[in-house]
Amino acid sequence: METAGIIVLLLVLIFASLATIATFRTVRAVKRGVARGTAQARRLVEDTQLKARRYTTPGVGGEVAQLRIDLRTAIDATFAALDERHPDDAALAEAAALLARLNDHARALDGELKLLEREPDKSRVAARLPELTTRVHHVTHSADSLRWAAQDRAHHATTDDLAALTDQIAIESAALRHWTPAQPPKLPSPGE
Repeated sequence: METAGIIVLLLVLIFASLATIATFRTVRAVKRGVARGTAQARRLVEDTQLKARRYTTPGVGGEVAQLRIDLRTAIDATFAALDERHPDDAALAEAAALLARLNDHARALDGELKLLEREPDKSRVAARLPELTTRVHHVTHSADSLRWAAQDRAHHATTDDLAALTDQIAIESAALRHWTPAQPPKLPSPGE
């Protein structure tokens, strides 16, 4: 009887431990999901505000908003292009690493632009705008270059694959259409 009680107690402890572990993992997963959703919602709201500011704020304020939109659009589009093809093509790993470094520069630049949006002295903003515009164009051009190269690589790979497939199908089609009956094997003549 004591043995059965000990076994039941051990089973209860094991199930309680497993339930506790499952609860902690579930809570962590939910927290990560909420944090991810919150970040995405915050980003969506900020992007919408930027687009509205671009049209409603005259002068340098609208230009700063446009620069931030251009910067974000180029980086996001390049991430999307590389992420879409990265699992299929190991050669894009280097490009993804370069894009991560470029993204660090883009974030810093976006932070500077964000501070300038709040700057009350518009002459100061106007003075800094040409230098920041040049930097934004450098980052967006680099991101565009990576994205276009990834797209060209995917197009080239698809074209090569299609050409090889077409050649294989032509060979197989020719083989299927070759219906000349096979010659029966020659039997050795009795004198041989």
